[in-house]
Amino acid sequence: MLEWVTGLGSGFLGYAIPFLFVLTVVVFFHELGHFLVARWCGVKVDVFSVGFGPELFGRNDRHGTRWRLAAIPLGGYVKFAGDDNAASVPSRERLAAMSQDERRTSFAAKPVWARAAVVAAGPIANFLLTIVIFAVLFASFGRPITEARVDSMEPGSVAEQAGFQVGDIIRSIDGEPIASFSDVQRIVSAHADDELQVTVDRDGAEVELPVTPRLSEITDRFGNVHRIGVLGIRRDTSGEDVRTESFSPPAAVVEGVKETWYVVTRTVDYLVDVVTGREPADQLGGPIRVAQISGQVATLGFVALLNLTAVLSVSIGLLNLMPIPMLDGGHLVYYGIEAARGRPLSERAQDVGFRIGLTLVLLLMIFATWNDILHVWPA
Repeated sequence: MLEWVTGLGSGFLGYAIPFLFVLTVVVFFHELGHFLVARWCGVKVDVFSVGFGPELFGRNDRHGTRWRLAAIPLGGYVKFAGDDNAASVPSRERLAAMSQDERRTSFAAKPVWARAAVVAAGPIANFLLTIVIFAVLFASFGRPITEARVDSMEPGSVAEQAGFQVGDIIRSIDGEPIASFSDVQRIVSAHADDELQVTVDRDGAEVELPVTPRLSEITDRFGNVHRIGVLGIRRDTSGEDVRTESFSPPAAVVEGVKETWYVVTRTVDYLVDVVTGREPADQLGGPIRVAQISGQVATLGFVALLNLTAVLSVSIGLLNLMPIPMLDGGHLVYYGIEAARGRPLSERAQDVGFRIGLTLVLLLMIFATWNDILHVWPA
């Protein structure tokens, strides 16, 4: 499969197949989280759909759930008994037409804690999927470790100005231990224009060096431009400088959790920086960008594509937790208010909220698509 996908090059299938693989896996597990907890809470599930629009094929299981694959592969949904639509908006007409036994299995009839658990299960499933993918990769392939040694510096770089010297070994940054040169790159890239306290080992003695990474534009092998913090130091690697750290299955799970948390914090930090004006919003992408990146990453191999799936799963989980009606986070806000008041918001208030949420989601999709167009087909 890998040779076939990577051999498709930059053609349409070279983007479409990796994109569909990544998105389908992420969406399926998100909806599976909703589905499993709903079943556990005694909610009848009418439809489990991967994709929107006309059904391509499907089947009914013994519990009466219609499992379907739809024509538009840009999401998915689970529709519960008594719901008016895929956003879990209850239908008063359907609920009124149900028998008492049928109404007991409806989503709307469940206590607020059960409804909150069902809604939260989708994003949680995304985070668990990410942990599992990272854990499997760590257990299977380990992690390459390269000592964080300064082998050279760019003339006039911030590292040179801060007093770094060739041969320095970076031991910690802002108190965080450094195990590999990649740890340095991760921290520095995320802290452009922030002063960092770097501890280096210089001929056996510890030296403290305050340094502020410079914001720089870096072009990757695919031509994508990234704005990251840099120090201007280089590590010249050779075969004997790189070792592979192996992990037992329990240790791999721990590393999977750490890696997932890293992706979460980086994503949240970027969104906060966008809101506060520290970062432009042009890195927010939609389906076109995801398809492009999926095709590019697929040329690096199936392991790289799994890494992308893990990262996208976190993004989908976080997006759905945003407190916007229509999204899981908006439902959780409603349920929090209901738990505090002892009764749900009025139908009118919920309807207004869902209309506002739909508008915001559509505006976000339009904005992300516009960013995609500018990124993929620049003027």
